[in-house]
Amino acid sequence: MKTRDKIVQASLELFNEHGERAITTNHIAAHLNISPGNLYYHFRNKEDIIRSIFSLYEQHLESGFQPYVDKEVDVDLLVGYFDAMFYTLWQFRFMYANLADILSRDEALKNRYLKAQQDVLARSTGVLEKLNQDGFLAINPEDLKPLADTIKMLVSFWISYKLTQTQSNIGSITKESLYEGLLRVIMLFKSYATPSSQATFLRLEEHYRSQML
Repeated sequence: MKTRDKIVQASLELFNEHGERAITTNHIAAHLNISPGNLYYHFRNKEDIIRSIFSLYEQHLESGFQPYVDKEVDVDLLVGYFDAMFYTLWQFRFMYANLADILSRDEALKNRYLKAQQDVLARSTGVLEKLNQDGFLAINPEDLKPLADTIKMLVSFWISYKLTQTQSNIGSITKESLYEGLLRVIMLFKSYATPSSQATFLRLEEHYRSQML
């Protein structure tokens, strides 16, 4: 792995474990056993590293939430989407924990974030529309985009919500707590399930409950 990629991966690991505000470029260099000068050869500052991490985030959003085509709607298809949600939350949890502060310090990054969110909202709405057309959900067409936005809002702020409920820091966020968030999203879906799809959502719910054991 190239040094630049090692810096990005180490930064992501440290940010997720300790929070982005607690980690400096010196911490990252020491973690990798390289000199600060070596790090600055690849990145101008910590914000530059965060932008590179955000590029990974953008790539995942692009690939993980595309409307399905010519596929049977079953548990495996839905697990694919929900696993993509889980990966996003877990892999980039430092960002969700401190989103407003990170974006307030970097106008260019904020614009990229807003564009990424607009794109994922459009793709998520497309997924819901397809599920609706296939008789898997029963939603008024005018409610598709608001529902997609509600799901996006729940996912985006779940980690912040969990951190405000206890006197804890980002290191206390566990995979189990994120699966709890996915179960809340499934709860939303179940309220729109058709009689023929209810059993599938129950199996989906059971699948993620088993991940918490």
